[in-house]
Amino acid sequence: MIEWLVAAPASGGGKTVLACALLQALKRRGLSPCAFKCGPDYIDSMFHRAVLGVASCNLDLFLSDETAVRRLYARGCAGHGAAIVEGVMGLYDGLGGVTDRASAWHMADTLGLPVLLCLRPKGSSLTLAAQVKGLQAFRRDSHIAALFLTDCSAMLYQTLSPMLERETGLPVLGYLPHMETAVVESRHLGLRTAGEIKDLAARLCAVAAVLEETLDWPRFFALGRGPARPLPDRETEPGALRVPIAVAQDEAFCFTYAESLDMLRRCGAQLLPFRPLDDRALPEGACALYLPGGYPELYARSLAENEAGRCAVAAAVTGGMPTVAECGGFLYLGQALQGTDGQWYPMAGVLPGKAERKEGLVRFGYARLAAEKESLLLRAGERVPVHEFHHWDSTENGVDLGVEKPLTGRTWRCGFTTDTLYAAFPHLYFAGHPALAQRFVAAARRYSAKKEKQT
Repeated sequence: MIEWLVAAPASGGGKTVLACALLQALKRRGLSPCAFKCGPDYIDSMFHRAVLGVASCNLDLFLSDETAVRRLYARGCAGHGAAIVEGVMGLYDGLGGVTDRASAWHMADTLGLPVLLCLRPKGSSLTLAAQVKGLQAFRRDSHIAALFLTDCSAMLYQTLSPMLERETGLPVLGYLPHMETAVVESRHLGLRTAGEIKDLAARLCAVAAVLEETLDWPRFFALGRGPARPLPDRETEPGALRVPIAVAQDEAFCFTYAESLDMLRRCGAQLLPFRPLDDRALPEGACALYLPGGYPELYARSLAENEAGRCAVAAAVTGGMPTVAECGGFLYLGQALQGTDGQWYPMAGVLPGKAERKEGLVRFGYARLAAEKESLLLRAGERVPVHEFHHWDSTENGVDLGVEKPLTGRTWRCGFTTDTLYAAFPHLYFAGHPALAQRFVAAARRYSAKKEKQT
């Protein structure tokens, strides 16, 4: 199997474009590649899915432990001929930006992957070699196996490649020139989602076609050929009848981890997707409700105009249907939401508070959630890792849970929790903590049994 982790010295080094181009080229070659993204980012995985037509996994060494990450990687690789893992930020940038925990390097070290280091030679040449040498020496095994130049002309590549190989001892496997088709616009939560980019498939195919000519494929395959890995453990499927859980999935609610949804299925859920933007009712038979994050602020008007849909969600939550609402889903349950147009729009009205835009990121990054009482997902005294990433904030964030930043020790309160509700900004990761998924599915079963008794 061919395995590479694509990394860079810093964000903006071209990792996503190169990863997608590699996936497209490997797919053309019949290798049935699979994709992974280091860290909690939802959007890059969407680009992988746009290329592959299948789900891309997130691998996160803060939200889950090394054993769980190895299991998820093995499960994702099964049946594939190649795996491309896209790194996060700079190679060693991990927890808090001051440790290597949960960094791209930590992932390479945990999974034993060779690193293809992207370099963007903007305004430097020999200094690039010095930077690479520093990265090589920073940890005893840097896992850097080769270099690749991005946004680089053919002429500059011919100049830099032999110098870099001589100075660093690393092969330079190729380059990508500047291509307007490879430029992806950003917004307040990062890159625009794959579904918003016109002609994305054609643009990625164009980049992959160039890569076919500029990558040294024989060396790429030789250096990336990994050892035989054990097959993932066979897991017993739930024997009981699957319980239906409605999952919001549309342009406004698009931040879901494929592996978290898979964990819900493994725990016995039948996932029923629905669109809060235009569905006037929840899926028939739903016994629980999952409202993930996304961009509700971009679609506030449309969400507000679907009054029947908002009322259906409100009735379900207030009626005791087990509900998990994270970030954007949490905002949807509030009284009102300020759209990106500056106007205010009514939401489901289940929770107090209005959500308005802030100037910068609010409570950004990894944290640990602490429960002081029993609730739908959490048990008293339990602590679970979470992630926050948002520019909107609510006037009523809740006080049922404690949150602590892992390095600074900063704390605050958040969330609304009951025996049927988790509603808060922090994103949960069911794949790293299966007990959360098990409890959610168990609550859905109890709700189903209660409905049957009532009928």
